[in-house]
Amino acid sequence: MGITVKELYSLDKTIAADIFDGVTYPWEILSRLKSFIVELGETLDPERFEKRGEDIWVAKSAKVFESAYIAGPCIIDEEAEVRHCAFIRGSAIIGKGSVVGNSTEVKNALIFDNVQIPHYNYVGDSVLGYRSHMGAGSITSNVKSDKTLVKVTIDGERVDTGLKKFGAMLGDFVEVGCGSVLNPGTVIGKNSNIYPLSSVRGTVPQNSIYKKQGEIAEKR
Repeated sequence: MGITVKELYSLDKTIAADIFDGVTYPWEILSRLKSFIVELGETLDPERFEKRGEDIWVAKSAKVFESAYIAGPCIIDEEAEVRHCAFIRGSAIIGKGSVVGNSTEVKNALIFDNVQIPHYNYVGDSVLGYRSHMGAGSITSNVKSDKTLVKVTIDGERVDTGLKKFGAMLGDFVEVGCGSVLNPGTVIGKNSNIYPLSSVRGTVPQNSIYKKQGEIAEKR
C-alpha cells in the first residue's frame, strides 16, 4: 500500500528526520512532536536561527510577516515564508523553503521542505511530505464526528491508531485539489493527485489519481 515512513517520505528533506528513528508509520510521531521540537530547537546554530519568545526558533533567512501569529514550540526552517495572518498554534515544524499562507492554520504538524499550504488551509495533527501542495481551501479534518479513536486502513484492515486527533499523512509530491477535505486517518501515497472538492478517507495508493470515493486511477 505504500504507507510506511520509508515509502512515503524522503527523510533528507526535513530538519526533523531523527524523529522517525525506530518508527514504522508516520502518525506514531504525533504524540512526541512537541517535546522533540524543544529538544531540537536547543541544538540549532544561533548563527542561522534566532530564538523568538518561548520555544520558537526562526531561521534568519525565513520571511515571517508581522501579522502572522506563532506559538511555541515551533521551528521555522531556512527560506520558509509565513505570510499575512498565518496562524501557527504550536508543536509545528515548517520546513525549509515551505510556504504557510494567508489565514492558514497549522497545529501539531510536521511540514517537510518545500511544501505549499498557501491559501486558507487547516493542517492539524498531520505530516506533509516533501514538495506536497494543498490547494486553496483544502483542509485536514483531525477529529471524528463521534469522537472515537482514529483507525487507518492497512492492507484492507482497519487498524486502531490509539489517537483521537489524527489528520492526514501526505507523501512526497502529493497534490491536493482546492476545496478538498481529508478526513481523519487519511493517508495519501507519494506522487498522487486528489481531484478538487474531494472528500477523502482511507488510504490512497502512491502514483494515483483520486477522482472520488471508490474511483482511483493509476497514473500512467
